[in-house]
Amino acid sequence: MKRKSRSAKSCGHIFIMLTEGINMSTALSGLTTVNVELTSRCNKDCWMCGRRRIDREFPEIAMNYGDMEFDLVKKIAQQLPPNIIVQLHNNGEPLLYPKFGKAAELFSNQIKCIDTNGKLLLEKADEVIDILDTMAISIIEKDAEADEQYEIVGKFLELKKDRKPFTLLRINGEVDTGRYEKFGLIMAHRVLHSALGSFNYMKSSPTIPEIGICLDFLNHLAINKDGEASICVRFDPKRLGVIGDVKKQSLEEIWNGEKRMTWLHHHKQGRRDNVPLCSYCHFWGVPTGVNYSKQKNDISENEIIAKIKK
Repeated sequence: MKRKSRSAKSCGHIFIMLTEGINMSTALSGLTTVNVELTSRCNKDCWMCGRRRIDREFPEIAMNYGDMEFDLVKKIAQQLPPNIIVQLHNNGEPLLYPKFGKAAELFSNQIKCIDTNGKLLLEKADEVIDILDTMAISIIEKDAEADEQYEIVGKFLELKKDRKPFTLLRINGEVDTGRYEKFGLIMAHRVLHSALGSFNYMKSSPTIPEIGICLDFLNHLAINKDGEASICVRFDPKRLGVIGDVKKQSLEEIWNGEKRMTWLHHHKQGRRDNVPLCSYCHFWGVPTGVNYSKQKNDISENEIIAKIKK
């Protein structure tokens, strides 16, 4: 019999220690967010998109674009606890999914949201309005289609009125947001980084949480259209972050599996450099943004004190 290496024994020992007491039939403890990649296809060619760069420069590892099988979407939905966040996107434009509305309705007990470029908002309005809970529309720096997108957003908001989804704008990079003010939407500013991954942030450094562990790793799963489950949604063309296969394993098996538990141990020891995908990532699970303008609802300290004294 081939003898196991010392490192293999060590990893097995770590797994046993970390999983003692876990009820494998019920435990998705700590999971707050799941990305379900309904489709990896996209109808936009963004200049800062890592996938487009891979397509051009590294075709040997280019993504195999396509849609998730509807039965797989069902399988995932049946395993999720209530009231967690389900983001119906990862790579790709979610509204391209042929059965988007039906897929979203499967997650009736979860908080359903998407990040969209907005191109199909009018065409798919009846699959979005009153079905999704929240939605972010991505506004991108130096976007050649910005004017067209602006018109679509305005028409969609007129159609939606005060119905859900709660809608906000995700401002990516340096964008003149003046004309968007009239929509009265929250703007979530995000800093651009390298197209090849979450590093080399351009305007500010990522925020590091006080616990010293990436929050995405602690509470996140990302499932691509083929059923591969990864630790997060960071750009990962070599699939270094994959920890399981939803087609062959339950989410609980993946979440509490040896690979994730071993990687969690490394994070707890401050050794994210021992985790392949995390080793070169600068992101810590805290969205990185620059406040280009004050919040409309700025409030003075005196007003806060008055509220406290009531």
